[in-house]
Amino acid sequence: MTAEEKREVLGQLQAGRTALGAALEGVDEEMAARKPADGGWSIAECVEHVSVSERYLYSRLTCAERAEQRAENHVREARILVRGVDRSRRVECPADGLPVGRFGSLREALADFDAARAETVRFVEEFEDDPRCWMTDHPVIPGPVNVVEIWLTMAVHVARHAKQIVEIRGALGTRAEV
Repeated sequence: MTAEEKREVLGQLQAGRTALGAALEGVDEEMAARKPADGGWSIAECVEHVSVSERYLYSRLTCAERAEQRAENHVREARILVRGVDRSRRVECPADGLPVGRFGSLREALADFDAARAETVRFVEEFEDDPRCWMTDHPVIPGPVNVVEIWLTMAVHVARHAKQIVEIRGALGTRAEV
């Protein structure tokens, strides 16, 4: 992985966090707990989900194994970036990622996400080998995936849920822009 590619991944990770921050701007605990009329997740549940998912995907990074051959698939990487933020296409959440009230507040859930994201960023920054030689599994993408694909998933996953939070705010009658 080139230094430029690493900067791009780090930029995508930051962009996702920035989108989440913008979506949460002005959200208080009462608003965060409210569910839209359609019965979907609350804002707090979305943040719980992104935190739990970040930690799970990080665990996939730490158990990745080095393959003998490089696994590079730019088509799949591009698809992850596009489909990951496409809210018109429903993606079923794995059971372990469902929100179940793990945190006492939105602030707690966001702090947990930020701590998890800091670990991810540190992992990317300190990764010295070719990440396309390191393989692991993913809860939604079939077959083995390389570490770059996990990083990209982590970047767009939070951006996807930032969009969902904006949608929830619209349904609750409070607006936010992402």
